[in-house]
Amino acid sequence: MHNPPTPLLPHHVAIVMDGNGRWAQKRWLPRVAGHKQGVDALRAIVQACVERGIRVLTVFAFSSENWNRPQEEVSGLMDLLGLALGREVPRLIESGVRLYFPGDRSRLSDKLVRNLEAAEQATAAQSRLVLNVCFNYGGRWDMVQAAQRLAARGEPITEESLSRATALAHVPDPDLLIRTGGEQRISNFLLWQAAYSELVFTDCLWPDFDAEQLDLALAAFARRERRFGQTSEQRAQSAPAHDAEARHA
Repeated sequence: MHNPPTPLLPHHVAIVMDGNGRWAQKRWLPRVAGHKQGVDALRAIVQACVERGIRVLTVFAFSSENWNRPQEEVSGLMDLLGLALGREVPRLIESGVRLYFPGDRSRLSDKLVRNLEAAEQATAAQSRLVLNVCFNYGGRWDMVQAAQRLAARGEPITEESLSRATALAHVPDPDLLIRTGGEQRISNFLLWQAAYSELVFTDCLWPDFDAEQLDLALAAFARRERRFGQTSEQRAQSAPAHDAEARHA
């Protein structure tokens, strides 16, 4: 008697965590309260990814465009990140999670930059899950800074060299990109890396996104046929080797 096949599991999941402000407004709360609840949701999803064997989780915490939001909300987000780092890092270490903060740090305070660097160093020995918290990140910024880095070194710009110069060069490209909150766009997130990602959009606001919602997105991913420009017949022949390579990346 054969065991049923294991559902196809993405190696790398990326999430646009949208809907915090609307979640708070529906409850007559300040928008920052929604962001605080969003931190709780992220904590639960990180644990769910660890339990399911997902190896990389990348989340969009603060975009390059978020500076245009009300100053009170921006300041609240900065304070929240600082508080969350101090509280969450020990828990992440216990769960085997390694932290990275891809993004442009030039507009961040010196204190916040030191906190980000300390959190990355504190978790550097962990290997169960890589957690990329994209903070002051934008897909266009990432491509421009990668090209500038190559130009400064005098390197030719190719797909491979540009990929190696991006802010997420330490992980393979995302297999699955989820956006919560009902909007159906990627909003300048991982423009280069998401070229072949499967997209799942859900109306669920981020603070309400839990392990059950994650499983629905994983089930949708498992039903997709990822061809990478090939025909179905070609993929049937090459998929085992490609999938094994992706799992070990």
